[in-house]
Amino acid sequence: QVQLVESGGGLVQAGGSLRLSCAASERTVGTNAMAWFRQAPGKEREFVAAISRSGGSTDYADSVKGRFTIYRDNAKSTWYLQMNTLKPEDTAVYYCAVHLGATFDRNTYWYDYWGQGTQVTVSS
Repeated sequence: QVQLVESGGGLVQAGGSLRLSCAASERTVGTNAMAWFRQAPGKEREFVAAISRSGGSTDYADSVKGRFTIYRDNAKSTWYLQMNTLKPEDTAVYYCAVHLGATFDRNTYWYDYWGQGTQVTVSS
């Protein structure tokens, strides 16, 4: 069974940085398009960032553009979300997701596998 294992969440002060990682248990899964989503308490899961299979195309939610960077290491079947200049409103559980194909989408239904989530808390 395919597993996506996230790491890197934690507690950070506003203005700080964190890097999230997502590793796929199977190499073939790790070479597909992937995305990061987040879900705050009482809110729906929302799109954060996505990257194509090749890594040549990325997309970001307006709320994180210029602060977050998504990138990948296909050799390690691992993806990353570098989060800088964090704000209290970034507090949420962050999920990585994989689509078994080359392209990404902003909708949750597009993705075939999901990680278990990692908590990011930004204090003011």
